[in-house]
Amino acid sequence: MNFHGTEVRQKAVTLLRNGMSNADVARGLKVPLGTVSYWKHVDRAKRGECQGKRDPKCPKCDGRELNESAYSYLLGLYLGDGHISRYSEHRAPNLMITCAESWPGLMDECEQAMRTVFPDNSVCRVRRTGCRNVKVYSMHLYCLFPQHGPGKKHDRHIALEPWQQEIVDAHPWEFIRGLIHSDGCRITNWTTRMVAGERKRYEYPRYFFANKSDDIRKLLTDTLDQVGVEWTTLARGSDPFNISIARKASVALLDVHVGPKH
Repeated sequence: MNFHGTEVRQKAVTLLRNGMSNADVARGLKVPLGTVSYWKHVDRAKRGECQGKRDPKCPKCDGRELNESAYSYLLGLYLGDGHISRYSEHRAPNLMITCAESWPGLMDECEQAMRTVFPDNSVCRVRRTGCRNVKVYSMHLYCLFPQHGPGKKHDRHIALEPWQQEIVDAHPWEFIRGLIHSDGCRITNWTTRMVAGERKRYEYPRYFFANKSDDIRKLLTDTLDQVGVEWTTLARGSDPFNISIARKASVALLDVHVGPKH
């Protein structure tokens, strides 16, 4: 068994108080993650910050106020490329969104949305090769994301609850941003055309959203219709998995309200 001295423990506690994640502290000090988590728990208990065994209040179960704008964005991220898992019955389930290292701004927005929707719950980033998993733990994830279920999302029916649809109707652009930030992109297409007898290259921006779920694609297109964005479906072979937004006015709208990943 390895024993860690007071100096190492105090350095870990200082880093944790300054906002560093448990995983980063454990990695930097070469201390087991479980040990760091225990040190953090003991330190919080001494300062009276522990929530105890009861999960913080839930907007659905306890009527806690919900930041609907942040929730609409987080819902889009979840439906696009997120999932909820639970390692054991003794641990709270976690919502995980995988963000590429090349998009630190998206990672920051994702984490901020999680902290806003779940202000009293644990949020962390877990490093993986080329990406980081942004995660929030809560016993009430199933309450706020009732679309969770066994298997892949495109293999089961996905529909919003009436209360979720009301939030999306009130905050459509946040929902669209979440979907495109998770499973979409902004690219520059090009073509050629004859101008005064000379063939010239012509470039134009376009947004794409790709998802195997017919239901999730329809949630996006219905919301695009609501805000006046024109879209088309592009088939990959015989599979209509891609939604394209290429009209100049519609791209301009998305540039204002969504923008490229960053």
